Amino acid sequence: MTTAPDTRPPRAERAARARLATDRLRTAAVDAVAVGWVDNAGLARVKAVPLSGLAHAALWGIGAAPCFDAFLVDDSTAGDSTAADSRAGGPAADPAGAAPPAGSAAVGDLRLYPDLDRLVPLAAQPGWAWAPADRYTQQGDPHPGCQRLFARRMEAAARARGLTVRAGIEVEWVVALAGPPEEEPRYPTAGPAYGLQRLTDLSDYLREVLRALEQQGLSVLQIHPEYAPGQFEVSVAPEGPVAAADTSVLVRHTVRAVSARHGLRASFAPAVEPGGVGNGSHLHFSLWRDGRNLAHGGSGPHGLTGEAEAFLAGVLAALPELLVLGTPSPAGYLRLVPSRWAGAYQCWGLENREAALRLVTGSEGERAEAANAEIKCFDATANPYLAVGAVLAAGLAGIDRGLRLPPETTVDPARLAPEAVPRLPADLPEAIAAYERSAVLREALGEPLYWAVHSVRRAESALFAGRTAEEIIAATRWRY
Repeated sequence: MTTAPDTRPPRAERAARARLATDRLRTAAVDAVAVGWVDNAGLARVKAVPLSGLAHAALWGIGAAPCFDAFLVDDSTAGDSTAADSRAGGPAADPAGAAPPAGSAAVGDLRLYPDLDRLVPLAAQPGWAWAPADRYTQQGDPHPGCQRLFARRMEAAARARGLTVRAGIEVEWVVALAGPPEEEPRYPTAGPAYGLQRLTDLSDYLREVLRALEQQGLSVLQIHPEYAPGQFEVSVAPEGPVAAADTSVLVRHTVRAVSARHGLRASFAPAVEPGGVGNGSHLHFSLWRDGRNLAHGGSGPHGLTGEAEAFLAGVLAALPELLVLGTPSPAGYLRLVPSRWAGAYQCWGLENREAALRLVTGSEGERAEAANAEIKCFDATANPYLAVGAVLAAGLAGIDRGLRLPPETTVDPARLAPEAVPRLPADLPEAIAAYERSAVLREALGEPLYWAVHSVRRAESALFAGRTAEEIIAATRWRY
């Protein structure tokens, strides 16, 4: 792995841009700016500054401890889980020391630098704006554990080959009446799956979600009821991989804020009720060169060019280890079951919603623009920057190796013999074992980030070891 260069504009330019941004936000009656990042447990964390402090934050950053790289879903840290990790088997700490030893989490500091290009007033939180952050050391070096900088690096690696990637992350959530964390969901609508009745019951709420997203500059493609009780989905227009990850965080934050204004609460967790289908966070992506969509007009399967096929083959081959980044919580494996459209099998197919990798060509006449691939097995417990960056790394490795896709799966793979199509890991320990064998991800992530992820995954696996599905769901339902 090459150390990430400092891609920030010069300090004088940042100061000038921050002054302009401050003036713009003051005109919009903004009083404070939330500067956020996503940790290795997939939780969005935040520091905030008054609007008067934005220029200083753009110049010198906002202090944030490095311990967040080891945070778990319950706000404990991987370094404090020695006993639990030992019960799970294997080392309690990683070779690179990414997880801080117990009691050392108070030592050290990093700086959060808001990305002024993504700075936006929050339509559902009057007086507030939001910006995603890149994390640097106090010496001004890129933090090797920064997930957003990792995604930037992978996007740059594709661009260095003349490739552009367009991506979009679907957001599914379940909305319930507000209540204490231990309360089971009580739904504000009894409308059927995909039902007009459900949309009618919550039409004002959904209209405000739609309006808030569009006021924040997002181009919404669809918003509609989904399968599970109280479940909805929104999808936005494709953009660059890092931008798509930013947008997925902003969409979820907006949905939460609108829900609160309506006396509701939103869960993006992969499992909301035992036996339910849960929420996915499907990643769509397409590969482009010189303005041409490489998923169309080629001689490969369904019009794929050789380069696009190799990219998809690399992603498909790496899906078992990619689950550590795209389906990182034990709760996710309660969703990842056959015949639920979750993509539980390591296979691909045209419009096959049971395949982990679904090829989508779009309607005749729009395929040159619309053709893309969808990863169905990911969920919103993922850090989206890790997910998109790792997919890029796996796809580029597929191109380097000249991979080709295996035979297409044209039916529900659950109907086939077990040896015909491999099942993806059925639990987090199995996915961790695949991750430990992945030279591609280790090289792409770099040692500090690779081992920080490893530590958090092992610790969360130990944290939930032996718990029932009901207990896992209760512990994660309102954390995501």
